[in-house]
Amino acid sequence: MELIRGLHNLRPKHRGCVATIGAFDGVHLGHQAVIRHLLDKAQELALPSVVIVFEPLPREYFSPLQAPARIMSFWEKCRALEQQGVDRVLRIRFNERLREMSAQQFVDDIFVAGLGVRYVVLGDDFRFGNDRQGDVKFIQEQGRRYGYDAGPTPTCSLDGERISSTRIREALESADFVQAQRLLGRPYSISGKVIYGRQLGRTIGTPTANLELRRLRAPLSGVYAVEVSGGGLEQARGVANVGVRPTVDDSIKANLEVHLLDREIELYGQHIEVTFRHKLREEQKFGSVDELRENIARDIENTRSWFARG
Repeated sequence: MELIRGLHNLRPKHRGCVATIGAFDGVHLGHQAVIRHLLDKAQELALPSVVIVFEPLPREYFSPLQAPARIMSFWEKCRALEQQGVDRVLRIRFNERLREMSAQQFVDDIFVAGLGVRYVVLGDDFRFGNDRQGDVKFIQEQGRRYGYDAGPTPTCSLDGERISSTRIREALESADFVQAQRLLGRPYSISGKVIYGRQLGRTIGTPTANLELRRLRAPLSGVYAVEVSGGGLEQARGVANVGVRPTVDDSIKANLEVHLLDREIELYGQHIEVTFRHKLREEQKFGSVDELRENIARDIENTRSWFARG
């Protein structure tokens, strides 16, 4: 899959495609329906498929601390889109210029002049442009003007309710991983590169792999029984903490640390995937490192017990 990093990197070879646009946070079953529509049209027209995404997400640009937590990082999103079979991702930086762009300007500059679209696929509820005019009806009207076709993807529902990133965030917040999996079409996981942390885990006998989350907030918080793959591992079991490490520092940026059960392996610099299975407890601030050590030992035993019951 090709990643096009900004409008300034569009080239003549990128003209002529089938495109869609959206946040695609989670690449859940609803998004996958849009992508299937995209790929079917691309195959029918013998053209490449393009997914247009904004970075940062608009709500993050306007209110970074109040914006919904990301279900996945940008790079996780790219991997998920590649796995779905998308040919290209066009990443557009959301800034003041884009914020002020009308739906008409967007169509003129990006769909027509930039990509030369032949067909546009949209979710039936998606809107864009500072005037919010960029919906399915508007895109179809512009298509008649510019000579491309457009069509909506019907809403994808589960249990009589629309599948959405909001529903997934709610499931993750309540640690309902069964429901999250039903909405995503796969177990919920966080992946990333293992980085050097403060090495506190090693000093208290429970070394951890620290993941770079590449997001301000995670959609879940607490201590979890997890499975870990990648970096030479195949579904190793572990206990993970997702949060801001209140006992260790006062950071507001989310961290993910995972301790592997009965395994010692060098993971620095490796890309691993942590799949969440069960919530053990909320994140807590302890009075001392000794108290932290005691609770980590208890978390490890509770993790063993949970997997033993499974």
